[in-house]
Parts: sequence; C-alpha cells; structure tokens
Amino acid sequence: MSVARIPFRVLLVAPERHALRQPHAGGLEAVVWNRARWLRRRGHEVVLCAAAGSDLLGPNPALRLPSPRWTRAADASDSEYPEGHRRAMAAAFARVADHIARDGGFDVVDNHSLHGAPVRWSRTLGIPVVTTLHTPPLPDMVVAASALGGAPHRFLAVSQYTAQAWSAEGVDAIVIPNGVDTDHWTAGSGGADWVWSGRIVPEKAPHLAIRAARAAGARIVLAGRIGDEEYFARDVRPLLGPDARYAGALRQPELNALVGAAAVALVTPVWSEPFGLVLAEALATGTPVAAFDSGGIREVLSGMPGTAVVPAGDVVALARAASALAAAGTGVATRRAVRRAAEARYSLAHRQREVERVLLHAASDAPRHGLAAEAVAQVGA
Repeated sequence: MSVARIPFRVLLVAPERHALRQPHAGGLEAVVWNRARWLRRRGHEVVLCAAAGSDLLGPNPALRLPSPRWTRAADASDSEYPEGHRRAMAAAFARVADHIARDGGFDVVDNHSLHGAPVRWSRTLGIPVVTTLHTPPLPDMVVAASALGGAPHRFLAVSQYTAQAWSAEGVDAIVIPNGVDTDHWTAGSGGADWVWSGRIVPEKAPHLAIRAARAAGARIVLAGRIGDEEYFARDVRPLLGPDARYAGALRQPELNALVGAAAVALVTPVWSEPFGLVLAEALATGTPVAAFDSGGIREVLSGMPGTAVVPAGDVVALARAASALAAAGTGVATRRAVRRAAEARYSLAHRQREVERVLLHAASDAPRHGLAAEAVAQVGA
C-alpha cells in the first residue's frame, strides 16, 4: 500500500514576504513552493497559508497573509519590515489560529514562517507542528520555542551549520538539507560565460562575483530579483557592461537554461548562509561551483565534484578557483559526474521523503491521528 492511499491533511504555512510563484523571489520561496507541490503529488491534502497571489492558495481569506507594504519602492527590504507589518501579521496569525481550531481537521502544520506565532500553535492549539529553520536564529522564534514545554513540536534545520546556530539558542533540530527538482533542473552543455544567480541584496554580494569574473577575464551573467534597489544602483549597476550582464528575474526554465549553459557558477554570500539553494541548482545542471566559505556553504559542497570553496570576500581566490573549474569542467563526462552527485545528495524526491516521514510521525503524536500513524511505516512506498 502506498502513502497516497493513506493521506494526511497538512496546513503549510509559508513566509509572507513574497508570494509563492515563479519567478521565485528567493531560495526560501522556491523550497516551500516545491514542498507544497511534492506533497500534493504524493496524495496528501495540502492547505496553503501564504501571501496573496501565491500558487496553490485556496479561496479562504483567513489563510492569506499580508505581504509588507512599503511607502516607497526604494525602501523595500528583504531583511526589514515596514511600520505596522508585525501588528498586521499578529492579527493574521490570530485569524489562522481561529481557522485551525474551527476546522479541527488538520493532522499537522508544516511551518516555514519566520515569526514566532505558528511555533506557539503546538502549545496553544494542541496541534502537531513541524517548523523548518531556514535562517540564522530569530529572536521571536527562539522565545516561542523556549515556551513550548512538552507540546507536540519538531524542528528541522536545512544544514548542520544552521542546526548548531539554533542549538546554541536552546532550539534543537533534525538536519534535513534542502533539495531541488532534478526533473526540472536538467543537465546543460556548459559554455564560455560564468553565471551568478540569486537575490540581489548586499549579503549575497553579486558585485564581488562581477569583480572576480572581470579579474579572470571572463564574461558573467547575473540573474535574480533585485531585493535592494539602493544596493543595486550603488554597487552592481556601475559594474555592468559588455563583460557583465544582468538578465533579470527569470522563471525556472529560463534560469535552468542560463545556469546550464555556463562554464562555472559563482556563489558569493558575505553573511552566515544557512544553505544556499543556488549551489544545488547549479550542480544539478552539471555546472561547477566556486563559492565563498560562509555559513553552511562548505558543508553543502563537501565531497561534491566540480566545486571549490575560498575564503569569504577573497575576490582574487574566487577568480582563480572559478577559472580552474571552468577549464576542467568543459568535458561531458565531468559535467555528468557533477550532476550525478547532485542528484544523489540533493534530489527533491530524496529529501522530501525524509520530510514526509517527519510530518507523519508528528501527526501520529495527536490522539485523532491513528490513520497518519498507520501511514508512517508506508512512507518509503
């Protein structure tokens, strides 16, 4: 018997900053979007709680979360909230909690919010909650976790680095790395240009990728949503030219084609990167990766062929490492080996089956979830 014949009903709570749709605002949104789609394909009933405009969002207004509303577009930020947003979120989460209590039919909450309120639901509502830790420790969530007591709650972390950071704050988590859909992130044939993809914000430092490519005499193409207009205007746009092009925010098929046609991908975080989904995406296309050693980057790339890690912020070292990878990674056999390793470690199906098992175990903690408990043994089907 397959799990699809014994489905569970899950409320999936997304981060509210951006809608879950393509082109994805960032790796977090891509991960949650893929989670919802994958669980539905497995036969589970996924009810999404997310920002208006999200794919898969149902008609219930109680489950629509308010995205930040900025007075001026230039003030928009990926790290701050406008005045009044936290109050709006508190009211929104109160409506969601009321819906959960009135509905009474959810087996488990799959929580990806960056706020503390959904963490508390396992205590205040008695519903099993699985919270994935996608970021460095956030004070609101740490406080909520400290008050759980014996409530039915599990925490997952996207890397050992992230788990250790949260453990230092008293929050222990199981490590399940992110995955990418290798049916859609397909093998590319490579090419001469270098590539950088991701959110265009200071902590991702694409300007350093441009400088590294220029130092190596290579052309580079950047792709991604501009999350900080001031940073882009000050530090990125002046560096663009014949050898450095900005392709915009691309949908996944176009981004896959761009990354797969590159000689090497540069990943340049200058903050404590929890995971770095662009690493797995690039490797899934067979494109080698040169990256700064920041946060969980070294862990994610450890043992993977076609990769190099250099000290964070060292543009010269990045240029040298990327040049070497680009020269060595031109062969078909080399790119195939890179992709095979990415499929083995970071395929969506492999990683989401692990998550599915955790969700089923969590659901079985509650008295009404005997059906979900029966399904735990079947999750590998």
